[in-house]
Amino acid sequence: MSTVLITGCSSGFGLETAKLFLEKGWKVVATMRRPKADILPTSANLVVLPLDVTDPGSIARALDQAGEIDVLVNNAGFGAAVPIELIEPDTARQLFETNTLGTLAMLQAILPGFRERRSGVVINVTSTVTLKPLPLVSVYRASKAAVNALTESLAVEMEPFGVRVHIVLPGRSPETNFGNNAMPHLRGLDNPDYKPLIEGMIARFRDDTGPVTHAADVAVAVWRAATDPHAPLRIPAGEDAVQWMAEAE
Repeated sequence: MSTVLITGCSSGFGLETAKLFLEKGWKVVATMRRPKADILPTSANLVVLPLDVTDPGSIARALDQAGEIDVLVNNAGFGAAVPIELIEPDTARQLFETNTLGTLAMLQAILPGFRERRSGVVINVTSTVTLKPLPLVSVYRASKAAVNALTESLAVEMEPFGVRVHIVLPGRSPETNFGNNAMPHLRGLDNPDYKPLIEGMIARFRDDTGPVTHAADVAVAVWRAATDPHAPLRIPAGEDAVQWMAEAE
C-alpha cells in the first residue's frame, strides 16, 4: 500500500485530496496545525497528525510518527490581499515563512529518504496567480512564484534519483475558505484610492459564476501527479486554471 502525506488538510484542497486518496485505497497521513479527525472518513488507512510547517520540531515529530512516505503533497499555505504599499511587514514574512520556507522545510525533511530509495513523488500546490500580474495579491503571488521556481530546479536535481516532482496550480475557488482566511490581513479599505480596487477584488473572488476551481479539481490533479509517471511538471487544476495556463503559454 502506498502512503501519501498531505499538509494543510483541515479544509479545502487538502481535505478533498485526502478524501480522494482514501477512496483509492492509499494510506493517508493527513496533517494540519490543529487536528480535526472527524472531518475525514473513519478508516484504518488514515493517520491524522499535528503539523506546523514553520516549526522544525513539529515537522520532525510528524514525520517520525508517519513512517515511510511515498508521496509528499505540500498544500499548506495562506493568502493575503493587500496593496504593496500597505502590507504589514509581519504579514509579508508570514506569507513567505509558511508558503515558501514551509515548503522548503518539508522538502528537506523528506528528500533524503526519497533519494536514498531512488523513488518518491513531490507535489507542490501553488496557484495560477503566478501566471500573470494581478493587483493586491503581490506578496502572496511572490511567495508562490518562489515555490514554482524552487520546484522547477528540484525536478532537475531529483531526476537522476528517480524522484518525480510536480506543481499543481489551482485557480480561483470561491467554495473554499481561502478568501475568508485572507480577510484578517486585509488593509486599505479606509484609503479612498485603494478602496474601489479592493472592493472589486473581493466581489470577484466571491463570485461563483463562470469558470472556477473546485476542491475536487485539485484533488484529481494531485492524484494524476502522484500516479501518472508521464504527468507534466505543471498541472492546472480547475477550468479557469486550464484557461489561464493556456493563455500564459
